[in-house]
Formats: sequence, structure tokens, C-alpha cells
Amino acid sequence: MPRNMSFMLTTQQIVDQTKTVTRRLGWDFLKPGDVLNACEKCQGMRKGHKIVRLGQIRVISTAWEPLRNITYEECVREGFPDMAPEDFVTFFCEHNNCAPNTYVNRIAFEYCKPKCDIIRS
Repeated sequence: MPRNMSFMLTTQQIVDQTKTVTRRLGWDFLKPGDVLNACEKCQGMRKGHKIVRLGQIRVISTAWEPLRNITYEECVREGFPDMAPEDFVTFFCEHNNCAPNTYVNRIAFEYCKPKCDIIRS
């Protein structure tokens, strides 16, 4: 069974399939070809709540790079076409308690199906 990866802050981008890159602190074990369950939320769930799977994604590539190096084109791939790179860095740092010079794992992926099917388990 594939591992779950949370897309709590970008759920709609996953559903719309406009996001093809994610940046993470960690996830250094991933390799091209790995399949993951894209989920709405995976941790910190209240008792009785179930994981909502948004679909499956396949890792294309991973690379460690400074967060501050993000470009406008990468903001688009992250699912934020209206966000400037410096705004994305601020957004990421606020939600991940890190600094702009932090090295992050840039994970490029593709969708396993043309449309995401929400699966409640």
C-alpha cells in the first residue's frame, strides 16, 4: 500500500491537478517511480475522522535546493500561479517553521489517473 502524503494547504490544487511539484522538509527516502496517496490531511486528526484520499501520484524526481531559489514558474507548478516567489517563501516558512535559506526537498510528480477520485476510508 502506498504511503500517504498530506496536501492540507493545497487540497484544491491536487483535486484540480494544477499542482505538479511540492516542497517538503524531509521525505528524503523518495525515489522516482514511488507512488503516494495524495491526502487531504494525514496527521493530527480527531478521533473518528478518516483519511480523505484525493488520488494517487507518482514521483518523477527529487532534489534538495534552497527554498529561496524558487522561481515564478515553480510557484505555478506548486499550484500558486498568482503568487510571487518571495510570497511563496514567506507562506512556506510560516507553515513549516523554517527560514528562506532552508534546503527543501523539491518533489516533482505526475497524477496516476486523469481525474482525482476522492476516496473516503
